[in-house]
Amino acid sequence: MSQAITQIILYTKRIEAMVDFYQCHFGYAVKHDENDRIIELVHPKHSVKLLLHPAGKGRKEGQACVKLLFDVEDVQAFCKHARENGLEFGPVHKADGYEFANAKDPSKNPISVSDRAFRYK
Repeated sequence: MSQAITQIILYTKRIEAMVDFYQCHFGYAVKHDENDRIIELVHPKHSVKLLLHPAGKGRKEGQACVKLLFDVEDVQAFCKHARENGLEFGPVHKADGYEFANAKDPSKNPISVSDRAFRYK
């Protein structure tokens, strides 16, 4: 039986800022049960959910060895649009037939946008 990643937990001390960030820049919507401390972010076209979990006092944000990668068809256009909405990406890097750029979310988790998934289409 094969399994796939369907949910990613992000620990944060900035729940509202994280909700706003992933809604504004990546099109996620909130799904929340008022009896649950975890906020689910779901995307209308993709199956991987982001779960925002309140970080404990001892947890330092942005220290995990994980980077969230978002597929975009045009990295430069996406970064320009993101900048207009207050998200500044670093320089666009050219790799082996694709481009990518990096930034951080409000809890300092590394994120990246890349057109790698579209390089052979």
